Amino acid sequence: MKRLSVLILAGGKGTRLKSNLPKVLHRLAGKPLIEYVVEAASPLKPSAVWVVVGYQADQVRKTLSHLPLQFVVQEPQLGTGHAVQVARQSWEGQAGHLLILSGDVPLISTQTIETLVTEHERSGVSATLLSTVLDKPQGYGRVVRGEDRSVERIVEENDASAKERQIREINTGIYCFAVSELAAVIGKLAAANAQKEYYLTDCIGLLREQKKAVAAIVCEDSREVSGINSRLELSQLEHLVRAKKLDRLMRDGVTIVDPSSTYVETDVEVGADTVLYPNVYLESRSKIGSGCQIYPNVRISGSVVGNEVVIFDSCLITNSEIRSGAQIGPFAHLRGPVVAGRNVRIGNFVEVKNSQIGDRTKAAHLSYLGDAQIGEDVNIGAGTITCNYDGVSKHKTVIENGVFVGSDSQLIAPVTIHRGAYIAAGSTIQQNVPEDALAIARSRQVNKENWARKKRPSRRKE
Repeated sequence: MKRLSVLILAGGKGTRLKSNLPKVLHRLAGKPLIEYVVEAASPLKPSAVWVVVGYQADQVRKTLSHLPLQFVVQEPQLGTGHAVQVARQSWEGQAGHLLILSGDVPLISTQTIETLVTEHERSGVSATLLSTVLDKPQGYGRVVRGEDRSVERIVEENDASAKERQIREINTGIYCFAVSELAAVIGKLAAANAQKEYYLTDCIGLLREQKKAVAAIVCEDSREVSGINSRLELSQLEHLVRAKKLDRLMRDGVTIVDPSSTYVETDVEVGADTVLYPNVYLESRSKIGSGCQIYPNVRISGSVVGNEVVIFDSCLITNSEIRSGAQIGPFAHLRGPVVAGRNVRIGNFVEVKNSQIGDRTKAAHLSYLGDAQIGEDVNIGAGTITCNYDGVSKHKTVIENGVFVGSDSQLIAPVTIHRGAYIAAGSTIQQNVPEDALAIARSRQVNKENWARKKRPSRRKE
């Protein structure tokens, strides 16, 4: 493959989405639309990738800052041709070919792009466009071919004649140009159309006027080149992308009890023999091991789950690591960074925040563990609280191996409970507890005889 550069058009607002968010930043199965396009082009190893931004350009740049991209600002946004004109100083000096992609066509595959570029190079034409055939082509630019089936021009629907509107082959907005040929015509575009915009499609007609050859490759699966212009279209592609992901997981040995109510983002990994029950959400590059059981109404985001982990109903887990053999929930909340060791048990209505929990430790009921370092084989009794916030700063609680914390205990951080110590139920611990000691920190019980009888109102005689 000859030298190839890539230009992604991403300057539009997406008026029909009725959103303040730029169109290309709307999320599909957890990722911005444009990230799919960048990922599809990357395996071709282009010499440079430029993104033309316009509406809320700074927000687009910030969102994509983790990717090796260069940005060109289009202001104002006067159409696709204008976007390519604005970026001309970037691409014109490049050798070889320029692949132009749309940032709102997320399902485009590397294979289709590679076929387009390969055929463009093989044929030696000035430009090759990607087309597809639709039963209902309304709203799209039509590919007009000559008697020999060669491409003559592309006509936008607003400018098309009644006969041209009957054409079912439509332009997808994806092209491969010889850089020198595009440079020769891009400056000749005019906004002589109903929208008063500069259409990149007009470059095809200009090349044909110069007797240059233009080819079109038909994409057989029209869904692959579907753009996003409305919330309905976004939801339709969301359903398609998620269904494909679940199909792949099931082929790889994952049991999904009800695919229609299970949501797994495309960059999530799930091991074989794991069972996903209804209403499970797996997001943000989470990795789930093999042989896990994830019960209904669980959401896991940005987390790593080991093998043979059981996550019971209605848990929320974010930015956490749960190691093999652990049991979580029901109704547990882990908000990271949290590391839960092997065979840990975090049970009913337990919240863990920014803490490390050692192997085989148990916190089975109704506890809050925040900013804590908890060792191995620790028992956390029901109702235990690490009081980590003093109104100004957060402080750390350290609980060493083998500690027993009785129910309804408050540990006032910063504090350390040393190895093997016991905390009596109902204690408020404000000082460090020595190794193997018993700490009792509660008021002495006083029983006042007959107090209640005297306090109770006398009964009226009937």
